[in-house]
Amino acid sequence: MRAWVLGACGAVMVAAGVAGPAGAATDTEADLSFHGSAVMNGDQVEVRVSPHNDGPSAVAGASVQLRWSVPLAERQQLPDGCARTDERTLVCDTGALAEGETGEQLRLAVRLAQVPSEFTLEVDTAWNGGVVDRDRSNDQLKVLVLDTGDAYVF
Repeated sequence: MRAWVLGACGAVMVAAGVAGPAGAATDTEADLSFHGSAVMNGDQVEVRVSPHNDGPSAVAGASVQLRWSVPLAERQQLPDGCARTDERTLVCDTGALAEGETGEQLRLAVRLAQVPSEFTLEVDTAWNGGVVDRDRSNDQLKVLVLDTGDAYVF
């Protein structure tokens, strides 16, 4: 398990992994999913992501990974709870999710390093609170986004 600690705008810890500590066994299950949209206008991209937990158990805390197929601009103004992990990837805290609950919508605007005509955005669970998610098909998504100003939904 890896952890990143941020100092800007308050300390936030975002953990990356899909299971608890090495050797830890869990029988707690939860089905996390992510839904949202991405809009590109030139080098500007607006992303909205809503996490959802179909249960059967609550999740104490989770985070989502957003990975672009093109590099992000060096300087970004990210919302609290989001951290840049490399030139193309962000990890953002989604918070705790009760069974059957949709969490707070994450809204972020990023700038790309260049102005591509398109890019692919991959959305995935970075951390799921150590629960077992037997249906990863709804939390590992890819969306092709074109520079049209239209919202591309995932």
